[in-house]
Amino acid sequence: MSWIQIVEPESAEGTLARVYDEVGRRRGEIADIHQVQSLNPEAMKAHLDLYMSIVYQTEGLSRAQREMIGVAVSSSNRCPYCVVHHGEALARYEKAPEVVEGVKENYREAPLRAEDRAMLDYATKLTTSPWAMTPEDIEDLRKAGFEEGEILDINLIASYFNFVNRVVHGLGVELESKGERTYRY
Repeated sequence: MSWIQIVEPESAEGTLARVYDEVGRRRGEIADIHQVQSLNPEAMKAHLDLYMSIVYQTEGLSRAQREMIGVAVSSSNRCPYCVVHHGEALARYEKAPEVVEGVKENYREAPLRAEDRAMLDYATKLTTSPWAMTPEDIEDLRKAGFEEGEILDINLIASYFNFVNRVVHGLGVELESKGERTYRY
């Protein structure tokens, strides 16, 4: 599960019980990434709200592109928890298995559209060397056809997955024993 104490959903009371209920309604089951935050239910709720507002956004980037960013960032961070969960989601929205597997393994070798490659170049550079970002990185996204709101979303999604990958790594969150799928798409 994790390296810190958690409160299991069946033992939750008060605010935590309400937040677990909301997570369960919005996401299906309660994944370990949420349970590890059980000692701070307000943070858990804020985490879910941020996730839903950037990954489930219906304007601009497609859902496949949003999941692609999550998988590529998580792969760069060597975070199997998120690669598995979001690789499964990516497979639901991206029907080309070679793209899904390529993004999971090494997006640079995947058969991607030029705009998706530019998007993942930006997201992984932000992941691996954020201090090296320049205005040219944004200009490359514009040249690839992304509009300002989409560029913001690419940044927010990459930043979000870097945050989650660090929660997973830093607290020892493991893949759920009941199987990979712990949420609705």
